[in-house]
Amino acid sequence: MTLPLHPPDTRAAPGAGLSEPLWRQLQATSVVLLAVRSGTSGTAALAQVEPALRPAVQALTFDVFRSLARAEHLRRQLASRAPPPLADALLCVVLALGWREQGMPYTAFTLVNQAVEAAKRQVATQPQAGFINACLRRFLRERDALVARSDTDPVARWNHPAWWIERLKCDHPAHWKAILEADNRHPPMTLRVNSRRGSTASYLARLQAAGIAAWPLAGSGLQLARPLPVHQLPGFDAGDVSVQDAAAQLAAPVLLDGLARGNRRPYILDACAAPGGKTAHLLELCDADVLALDIDPLRCERIRESLARLQLTARVVAGDAAQPEGWWDGRAFDAILLDAPCTASGIVRRHPDVAWLRRATDVEQLAAVQARLLRALWPLLQPGGRLLYCTCSVFAAEGRQQIETFLAHNTDARLQPSPGHLRPQLPVNGGGVPDNPQGDHDGFFYALLEKHLA
Repeated sequence: MTLPLHPPDTRAAPGAGLSEPLWRQLQATSVVLLAVRSGTSGTAALAQVEPALRPAVQALTFDVFRSLARAEHLRRQLASRAPPPLADALLCVVLALGWREQGMPYTAFTLVNQAVEAAKRQVATQPQAGFINACLRRFLRERDALVARSDTDPVARWNHPAWWIERLKCDHPAHWKAILEADNRHPPMTLRVNSRRGSTASYLARLQAAGIAAWPLAGSGLQLARPLPVHQLPGFDAGDVSVQDAAAQLAAPVLLDGLARGNRRPYILDACAAPGGKTAHLLELCDADVLALDIDPLRCERIRESLARLQLTARVVAGDAAQPEGWWDGRAFDAILLDAPCTASGIVRRHPDVAWLRRATDVEQLAAVQARLLRALWPLLQPGGRLLYCTCSVFAAEGRQQIETFLAHNTDARLQPSPGHLRPQLPVNGGGVPDNPQGDHDGFFYALLEKHLA
């Protein structure tokens, strides 16, 4: 999977530990929103924010995207005609942060005052400072009625595009509301303990000794009670632990379970491998020869950095998985992990800009890419070998339907027991969730295919 990863998500807090005034944070957040509206990813837009502001702006930006549709509906009620783009972005930022009274990072009056200050101090928004002030003062007076009207709009209510909501209703008729609710919540920070360097129980004890609250998950996973910078984790720099969502942690054990190994090291391909988390997990669990492939040479460096920190070794190659003639030496693989490019519809809570960057046509376009990758990689697998297809998507076109089509056209493929669609769900009373032994995790799809003689 090649989606850039944000740093761990944390809630915005007044000041966010910084001395920068709120009006500057609001200015920078509105610039990020404007960039995403223009088609730039949130990761790239946040990278342009000056370092002193970036942590606070990231936290505010994530909160904004989780209420953006609500804010846009409120803005249309306050002003049927949109102001210039940057002023509109600033207005929507404040409405997204202040539309509800509970859980707000700042008081409503503080947000309004600082928004007006932000408008006055930015040349592009100075002419609209009075307009922004008037809209927000009216919002404070009429908030309950305005919010109630926005509740009648499904896009505002669920904070996803209409096409996305309709697709979820079709793909998950009994669970679409739960998926949307989960998408708009903050994700947990989940760790994977390096089993070559210690057990989950021993690392949990290290966390407890350091005053860090956590609890174990299935396999080698641990979930933190609250996110924290990775370098505060005991042994992180030494390679004792990695950050990886619980659903993503299923890939390596599902592929390796039951894999015939004999007296030799299995030869495994991790296609679309960057940033290297699943490559590393395979090597933590198995003595294998692993080829880690990614189309982006720069992201291949991320794989090498991940492996170096964990003191693991794989052959890292830059190449297009859909064109094996450019990198394959003819040696058949015992196992292939295909973490295919997808809409990332299962990790919206971790990348809340995704819902506003994707278009309805992206689903079919990416499904075509996934089908092409499956066709290209299946011949590289030796008889009896296994291919694990996965996406961080909840859309059936990128999961169940994709595999049904593949099986219909490949009579030598057999579907083995595998997780299928995993839905992002909210924890119950701080613990696990029903039918979800991994606990609180992202949305994913897994299908394990075994190669038989046709």
